Amino acid sequence: MLVLTTDTLPGRSVEPLGLVRGSTVRAKHIGSDIVASLRNLVGGEVREYAALLAGAREQAIDRMIEEARALGADAIIGARLETSTISQGASEILAYGTAVKLT
Repeated sequence: MLVLTTDTLPGRSVEPLGLVRGSTVRAKHIGSDIVASLRNLVGGEVREYAALLAGAREQAIDRMIEEARALGADAIIGARLETSTISQGASEILAYGTAVKLT
């Protein structure tokens, strides 16, 4: 599935099928949270959280693609990612865009 951040696909016409989205909520693990807290004291990248969010982004994108496939889409344009805090220690990652049929 072609996923683009642009609102058009140069050289191709598109038929919009609708909004598609995928989301996931991830919480910190107490073990990695302790290591991350210690790393926070000395500075640098908090790899435990970076890995957690990278996995969450991929899962949200995969869910968005599944929804687009269910609509019979060939591509998703205008793809975006957002994050929000649900509670202390838990975040939601949302992927959304417009499912299109290429013509």
